[in-house]
Amino acid sequence: MQYQAPRWLPGGQAQTIWPALFARHTGGPALSFRRERWDTPDGDFVDVDWLDSPAESSLERPLLVLFHGLEGSSQSHSSQAFATVARSRGWAFAMPHFRGCSGELNLAPRAYHSGDFEEVGWMLDRFKAIQDGPVLAAGVSLGGNALLRWAEEHGQSAAATTRAVCAICSPVDLAAAGHAIGQGFNRLVYTRMFLRTMVPKALRKLQQHPGLFDGERLRAASNLYEFDNLFTAPLHGFRSTEDYWARASAKPHLKRIRIPALVLNARNDPFVPAASLPRPQDAGSYVTLWQPAQGGHVGFAQGRIPGHVFGMPEQVCNWLSQAL
Repeated sequence: MQYQAPRWLPGGQAQTIWPALFARHTGGPALSFRRERWDTPDGDFVDVDWLDSPAESSLERPLLVLFHGLEGSSQSHSSQAFATVARSRGWAFAMPHFRGCSGELNLAPRAYHSGDFEEVGWMLDRFKAIQDGPVLAAGVSLGGNALLRWAEEHGQSAAATTRAVCAICSPVDLAAAGHAIGQGFNRLVYTRMFLRTMVPKALRKLQQHPGLFDGERLRAASNLYEFDNLFTAPLHGFRSTEDYWARASAKPHLKRIRIPALVLNARNDPFVPAASLPRPQDAGSYVTLWQPAQGGHVGFAQGRIPGHVFGMPEQVCNWLSQAL
């Protein structure tokens, strides 16, 4: 990937925060999403936002499926930017929300996590079943790691569902990212931001399912390690945070991927230490690594102040389109 941060936006922290809050992430006519609710095999639901467009009725266009990051949605700046770029290419676009992220609490005694490849696979199968055209998939941060885990688990059979996949700023080494986000400025800003929504949702889940976990201990959680140990890990079949981070990380299994896969990480991402990123010998022949020096965490702003965030989605979609 070719990327050079503007001179007015120095450093990984600024390149992360400014694009999310201030940079332009939509263009042209206002984006309009149509929501569908899909019933899951375990009696729960997920909400899928489809981008409405003049060619909405055509199921033969390429479909870009985007999996959001931690506590993300179709309103996230990256989701809106990818939707805008997909529309400009005449592609269909869909954003499936992980459970509990669409604005309504899900029903089952579970939520979502970085290694949720079975959920990703179920969603992709649904998209493929209703779509006549080719399916491309990308995932942002947590969603990208889960998408890679799906591609790793399915190997050759993944090609029957999806032509190519991309993970954007994903913590493919969850232990390294988990420790990084729990320290210093990251802990003061990003950890607090995530826990501000995750803890109340978890406590509402406890009201749905009394005795599911220790609510008092969860209220006292001050970092994502503690939250994952009390909530994410036990609810999703992991023994502990360490077990969850080890088994859910995509980096150790990249060589198992058998469809074109792009793994994009800025080397100054505050969440994802550069030393933890995969090297060519980790990746295998189907995996392309893009590791620009700058960009922050899902930032990649360009242009004059306030900037825009279309450049990265354009380059990702250019890469994905090679599989069409």
